[in-house]
Amino acid sequence: MAGSRYSRYAGGPDPLAPPVDLAEALDAIGEDVMAGYSPERAMQEYLRRGTRDTQGLDDLARRVAQRRRELLDRHQLDGTIAEVKELLDTAVLEERKQLARDAMMDDDDRAFREMRLQNLPSSPAAAVTSLADYDWQSSEARAAYEQIKDLLGRELLDQRFAGMKQALEGATDEDRARVQEMLNDLNDLLEAHARGDDTDEQFADFMDKHGDFFPERPESVEELVDTLAQRAAAAQRMLNSMSPEQRQELMELSAQAFGSPALQEQLARLDANLQSARPGEDWDGGEQFRGDEGLGLGDGTGVLQDLADLDDLAEQLAQSHAGARMDDIDLDKLARQLGDDAAVSARTLAELERALRDSGYLSRSSDGQLRLSPKAMRQLGRALLKDVAQRLSGRQGARDLRRAGAAGERSGATRPWEYGDTEPWDVTRTVLNAVTRQAEHGGRSTSGPRIRIDDVEVQETEARTQAAVALLVDTSFSMAMDGRWVPMKRTALALHTLIRSRFRGDDLQLISFGRYAEVMEIEQLTALDAMWSKGTNLHHGLLLANRHFRKHPNAQPVLLIVTDGEPTAHLESDGQVWFSYPPHPVTIRRSVDELDNARRLGAQTTFFRLGEDPGLARFIDQMARRVDGRVVAPELDDLGAAVVGSYLGSRTGASASSARPSDFFGGGRGFWVG
Repeated sequence: MAGSRYSRYAGGPDPLAPPVDLAEALDAIGEDVMAGYSPERAMQEYLRRGTRDTQGLDDLARRVAQRRRELLDRHQLDGTIAEVKELLDTAVLEERKQLARDAMMDDDDRAFREMRLQNLPSSPAAAVTSLADYDWQSSEARAAYEQIKDLLGRELLDQRFAGMKQALEGATDEDRARVQEMLNDLNDLLEAHARGDDTDEQFADFMDKHGDFFPERPESVEELVDTLAQRAAAAQRMLNSMSPEQRQELMELSAQAFGSPALQEQLARLDANLQSARPGEDWDGGEQFRGDEGLGLGDGTGVLQDLADLDDLAEQLAQSHAGARMDDIDLDKLARQLGDDAAVSARTLAELERALRDSGYLSRSSDGQLRLSPKAMRQLGRALLKDVAQRLSGRQGARDLRRAGAAGERSGATRPWEYGDTEPWDVTRTVLNAVTRQAEHGGRSTSGPRIRIDDVEVQETEARTQAAVALLVDTSFSMAMDGRWVPMKRTALALHTLIRSRFRGDDLQLISFGRYAEVMEIEQLTALDAMWSKGTNLHHGLLLANRHFRKHPNAQPVLLIVTDGEPTAHLESDGQVWFSYPPHPVTIRRSVDELDNARRLGAQTTFFRLGEDPGLARFIDQMARRVDGRVVAPELDDLGAAVVGSYLGSRTGASASSARPSDFFGGGRGFWVG
């Protein structure tokens, strides 16, 4: 049997990777939107934080910055000069040994040579230049000196063509001549391209002749220029990063490359052509290296290219310019600098962003701004309602609130049966599900379809009594200041979702009351920024609630009030707002009168008191007693469960006198008052 080899999949994104979790993303984005962020900013913040299993943009940017610091802290740019000095010291030492051993040498000649070696300039470049015409007596010394010329030539080429230092190690004169020919042909090609000549044929001939010098295999002159210009610019930035003394040393040493200035002349011509072709590259920048590990010219240029890549990645990860998208991030560059895991994280974030934009959860309004779509609002509401159901049940894992109401009239809707359901089966849907399932799997039965438990659907019912529900939420500045803004919105969305999905016969009106009151759609309320104007105009809110109740004379009025402060504002007869703190007796009187009107309309009233202020507690307790209402003082996390529980209690006929904490909390936190 033939053996098999397995390796990491390298054909793009992992085909077995789990799909992105849009539910988690939408929950997080929705939370930020309710806290006052725009959907666009909320999505960007989520991508910055990342998911449970994926690094976010901030983590990736931190790794980029750390990698950049490591390169600067580890390296120094004197590697080539240090290597030249080491070879020079070796040559001088071997020459002195040979002079001491050579008994046949004339004493005057020996003394002259010793003096010349003794008085070499301290500068490695000047020393190499002064020994250019020296007649070496030691073959080892001559070989070391020739290595200096060879090293300089390979380093200069490695600056412009990555890998040349290693490729030309031990090169012959023929190899060096071939390099000179390639450089001359390359400069001719670039100059012809700059003049606007048709260089397609010239480029093809050049690649046929010198293609082995370019492993990137560019397919056009433009691609060739891009590749060379990026590295040449990095080489120039390396020179700019050196001290003036180091730069001068290298300039003088370059003339000794391969034993003649011809190479340096061709490279200078190449740099001029590339800078003219790509003036937009960074030819003037520089870095401050702080480490001890010396870098040669080629390796140093590579590090400068790495630093440029890291700068590009930092800008891409910042996503700071208008219209920035995750697709802007260069995944190949990210993998090269930080590893495959970073590229996988960035690719996952890009897929998540794309899925959020394409899923219909985010839509653009007429003014071009992103909004949470109705689909997103329903998804968020279902998630919040599930959390409320768990809190009401008092145990994790309890099934969702799926009842449409008390046993009564059928709504016409059906749903899959769940354990504990007592509604009647929808026989037609149940049998159809069984037949469809068997047909999809190619099954046949002579005795009719076999019904499984997951085929069963039950009929939803509507309660016989319709309710008109008014949820009044305090939007005064204290709600935002004390961290109650988001829990208030979550509560409204959970109740809205419950009524729209399970009690479709009921009519819910959301009313915000700060300095004045306003009827709001759920999308408007969830996107509402924190209100910092002073005033708690319960009077105006009750006016709007009673108007809602009067529009539904045959419905049971349900009044739910969420507040953290006493009334401090009311409407005057001319429609102007009167504000006073501490609360003015007139404001209290107007609020009490409207609450009495709600009682006369038959409203079942529940106050949800937030905060521990004793004055507020006394006031709300008195208001509740006046209208035979209820007072609930939940913790913030339980506010949604408290409001939904109170609504369900009113909806199923629980009276104020018979209600108990378990009716509304199911063992959750909070306490009962009144």
